[in-house]
Amino acid sequence: MESNKIGYGSIDDYIATFPKEIQIILEELRAAIKAAAPGAEEKISYQMPTFALKGNLVHFAAWKNHIGFYPTSSGTQAFINELSLYEGAKGSVKFPIDKPLPLKLISKIVKFRVAENLKKAEIKSSKKK
Repeated sequence: MESNKIGYGSIDDYIATFPKEIQIILEELRAAIKAAAPGAEEKISYQMPTFALKGNLVHFAAWKNHIGFYPTSSGTQAFINELSLYEGAKGSVKFPIDKPLPLKLISKIVKFRVAENLKKAEIKSSKKK
């Protein structure tokens, strides 16, 4: 289920290109990420929905048979045991489209990424002083 190869202006634009049943899944994922990272900015990066806070936190995308979730390699490594149920690679996870999203796990990963980005930003800021 690859969406059209067009530039998206927003996450709403991206989600609107999919069938209703996929839109519901993507909105569910979006809401979980927003709740875990309330201060994060929504944007499109690499033609995917992205949440950023002091740098990119996570990306996601819909594909034919799965929802791709991209929390960087540190995000997948920190939760390697919990993510072992899913296919994936360094920095990515494939959640089957026909199964409920593991929203609690996604929330934990996003919170981890928020803490990681804030810590990196703090270190960077203290080096400038």
